[in-house]
Amino acid sequence: MGVVKDQEQGMIEHAECHILHIDMDAFFVSVELLDHPHLHGVPVVVGSPTGRSVVLSASYEARRFGVRSAMPMSVAMRQCPTAVILPPHHGRYSEVSAEVMRIFRSVTPDVEQLSVDEAFLDIAGSIRRLGSPRDIGEQVRAEIRSTLGITASVGAATTKFVAKIASTRAKPDGLLLIPGDQTVAYLHTLPVSALWGVGSKTQEVLARIGIRSVEDVAHTPLSTLKRLLGASGEHVHHLAWGRDPRRVVVSRPEKSIGAEETFSFDIDDSEILRRELLRLAHRTATRLRASGYRAGGIALKLRYADFSTLTRSKKLDAPVDSANALYGAATALLAALGDRPMAVRLIGLRAESLETGGDGSTQLTIDRRDDNWRIAERALDDVNRKFGQAGVIPAGLLASKGRPGTGGGSREDPGGRRGEAGGTGPRSSRQRPPGRSPEADAGDG
Repeated sequence: MGVVKDQEQGMIEHAECHILHIDMDAFFVSVELLDHPHLHGVPVVVGSPTGRSVVLSASYEARRFGVRSAMPMSVAMRQCPTAVILPPHHGRYSEVSAEVMRIFRSVTPDVEQLSVDEAFLDIAGSIRRLGSPRDIGEQVRAEIRSTLGITASVGAATTKFVAKIASTRAKPDGLLLIPGDQTVAYLHTLPVSALWGVGSKTQEVLARIGIRSVEDVAHTPLSTLKRLLGASGEHVHHLAWGRDPRRVVVSRPEKSIGAEETFSFDIDDSEILRRELLRLAHRTATRLRASGYRAGGIALKLRYADFSTLTRSKKLDAPVDSANALYGAATALLAALGDRPMAVRLIGLRAESLETGGDGSTQLTIDRRDDNWRIAERALDDVNRKFGQAGVIPAGLLASKGRPGTGGGSREDPGGRRGEAGGTGPRSSRQRPPGRSPEADAGDG
């Protein structure tokens, strides 16, 4: 049977290109445009126009003015003063992301989620059922467009590295397949910056000896690359020849969900910090409920004015997904710190030790048990899904409209991976490119 299957797949065009990299186009902006269709075709930026906030996403119209993700919002507004600025709605992004990943998993169980809007798929086991890699890529793109109203770009290749390059060059709203026998020739047309691990400093080192393209790297002796780049020299040499043995690793469940806020100026007022924790608790709880998780633990993060960072965590008595419970635990951790040595630049709240929640069918009683809060907050979820996140907010946050100290540059990190700004799950945040601020979680395609 194995021989027959190999023969059948050999008859399918480019069956060797069974690795897909699929990336949504300007994901945050695309989701916002679902609710603001009149803004199609105009420059749109997602983020807050105040304080130290950064661009979370920019439409392709805004990118023509030089606006990029992770760019300080003040710079973006100078680059494109006519851009429409929309505040982020992270709960909405998570909902759409869940649908995107559902579509991916309807094609193959072998999905490695990298962020809220991108993943690797190994479709080797789906080719007989669904067709060639190109056919499958186009089917996924069509379903995302028809079901969700947004667009995706697809790269298909024999390896993860080349598939990622292909999807980047297919943007926006395209598909690029790089056949196995053309991989090396294609790679050798690219600048050296296309190689993973080659940032601006590495480019400068290589340029000193005339290495400016992937082809230059491929034809440079390995010993020379090792002398210049150390252990990474062998890595880039393999990539220059299209060698990438990594397999698609099925994503593990999220292990943490959280949110952070960088203030527009440093804060030493405990009341402002507690109010910000309330807002972050509601954001995090909304995402927990949308994801079907409860938190068995919570962590508090503070970054002081000198950029030193402190974290404290505690295990909860029972798993929760209500903002009231998260807020109570977080403020207890804050109070336990006592007098702070200096003002606070950033505050964050993270739900940890996640486990699948129940169906929420708890009888409402007259006492304020956490389940009462949870049921009430679920009702707020329904209202805000219909009328937007500003539809109903906690009374404790009413005074914070235009509150001093916060730049609105908040960043949600729905369970990022190690090496990013916290978390250990499949993420919803991207790996941070060289030079990106550690407080920015801002890139989308």
